[in-house]
Amino acid sequence: MIYQNLLVDTDDNGIQTITINRPDKLNALSLETLKELKDAVHQVYDDETIKGVIITGSGEKAFVAGADITEFSEINELNARKFAENGQETFKLIEDCHTPIIAAVNGFALGGGCELTLACHMRLATANAKFGQPEVNLGIIPGYGGTQRLTRIIGSGKAFELMATGNTISADEAEEYGLVNYVCESKDALLAKCEEILLTIGKKAPHAVGQVIDCINAVSDPEKNGFQIEANAFANCCGTEDFIEGRTAFIEKRAPNFTGK
Repeated sequence: MIYQNLLVDTDDNGIQTITINRPDKLNALSLETLKELKDAVHQVYDDETIKGVIITGSGEKAFVAGADITEFSEINELNARKFAENGQETFKLIEDCHTPIIAAVNGFALGGGCELTLACHMRLATANAKFGQPEVNLGIIPGYGGTQRLTRIIGSGKAFELMATGNTISADEAEEYGLVNYVCESKDALLAKCEEILLTIGKKAPHAVGQVIDCINAVSDPEKNGFQIEANAFANCCGTEDFIEGRTAFIEKRAPNFTGK
């Protein structure tokens, strides 16, 4: 698929960078952009050579400033549910991916942009980043999973305050809330830190990393018994060649050579 709104690049280390590339629109998430993002993430699922993914925004002003409001004129009560479910499906694909995905937040991450960061496994930000769910200012609420993921990540009190006031918070505040793992001074430093983290994760057993993602996601699913999923995942890992390699390497006091088998 040839993308009109994304730039996709994979370096020699297997780290892929997906850049939302609509700088004239502050990288707003149009329906076409969501469609392209869904396709790009599907490609990650199918490519074992990709060891980690960074999602960021083009330019210095915005990660993603929100959904494309110009498309909202077509939304009504009859089609709004499908509109929300489309975004939720795309972001769930990101959340469930066994390849680690980090949001590198440069500038504004508002509305759907903030929800996109929440679907990623980690969030890092530049010092000038701003986070918020200002949908109430439009008479609506977050519809791409934001009410659920924001509450899970920072707790109900702070999540309610952000969503009910529509206020934005700084990168430093986001770090205090537990929304952001690291704050970096520049975009270059941000991307370098994301790559450093992904390269570290890439040295671990891929299957085990994927199981960690599944277990964490089970925390917020009322239909799943997270403890049972953890026990099953633990047992599953113990049946892999990587477990034998990891155990042997520990005894032999050497670095393990994991293969993902």
